[in-house]
Amino acid sequence: MRTFLKSWIPQCLWILRSPSRTFHGNNRLLTFQITSHYESINQGEKEVPEYFNFASDVLDKWTQLEKVGRKPANPAFWWVNDKGEEVKWSFEEFGSLSKKTANVLSEACGLRRGDRIVAILPRVPEWWLLNVACMRAGIVLFPGTSQLTAKDILYRLQASKAKCIVTNDTLAPAVESVLSGSEFLKSKLIVGQGSRDGWLNFKELLADQNT
Repeated sequence: MRTFLKSWIPQCLWILRSPSRTFHGNNRLLTFQITSHYESINQGEKEVPEYFNFASDVLDKWTQLEKVGRKPANPAFWWVNDKGEEVKWSFEEFGSLSKKTANVLSEACGLRRGDRIVAILPRVPEWWLLNVACMRAGIVLFPGTSQLTAKDILYRLQASKAKCIVTNDTLAPAVESVLSGSEFLKSKLIVGQGSRDGWLNFKELLADQNT
């Protein structure tokens, strides 16, 4: 992990310095403090932390900065599809939704730290929520492209020994066709508006977290 972080840091610094990366001309989002912090790690002036969790060490801390007015209220997440539909979350909203998603995984799906989950989704907002939620809960995420065939899905389920799979309405039939060969699978989450027999609806479970 230490070697990985040291090789990754220079790339992050290049991104932070790049003028084209500023957000609508507002470079306050990429602060000097962040750049200097990672430079000091890269130069050996600070120790690379033994444990690091993006959800708590980055997202939650930026949420606090946003709350106390030390960070401008720029979106943490901004998604636009080819139809022009948008989803925009502040740091606080992204953090809160990822916590609720982690609760869905642990409560409704019965997953625990170290369990594996396969997510086969296009790059919809739920894909990012699942990534951060798994970081929070210590669940191991195996992402898969939506172009996977039934044979591909079965291989990934068997190799990962995943206890849960997340997909959409389009790929659900392919998953169902290989269920007999996935002995470790305990729960299935579907990302979509409608319901499907034998599947838990992610959006409904997420909405229940508000009640």
